[in-house]
Amino acid sequence: MLDRERILTKIDELEGRQRELVQIAPGSIDEYQRIETKRACERLLQISIETVIDISFLLVKGLRLGLPAEEDDLFEKLAGAGIISQSTKGTAKRMKGFRNILVHRYGVIDDGIVYEMATERLEDFEAFKKEVLQVLSEEDAPVKRRRM
Repeated sequence: MLDRERILTKIDELEGRQRELVQIAPGSIDEYQRIETKRACERLLQISIETVIDISFLLVKGLRLGLPAEEDDLFEKLAGAGIISQSTKGTAKRMKGFRNILVHRYGVIDDGIVYEMATERLEDFEAFKKEVLQVLSEEDAPVKRRRM
């Protein structure tokens, strides 16, 4: 059974982080170079991506789609069940990889990529959110019908 309240709370958190990101997003790559702006954008993107992962886990668990072996399996299971699109699955996997770079410093962080994500790729989060909300509304429909 889906934990709708936790999922909706996570969606609210995601929306809040996205609003913050829009407020601080620099107008140019030169503005992005300020250390405070860089770190704020990196951190907000990291938290946003972690929220996408959390929501994915709640969906996989609540829909009983099986135990994921690793985080990428979350997205595979959701796409396989038709919860998210193949396009969103690919985007979520890339987000997770980017988050790993931010958190674990596996490589040099490319300022151009962070800047692009902070200023031009926020629709990726919106697409994920839209697909999740669609699933939640579909899960609600049978409940409403039974109550009538």
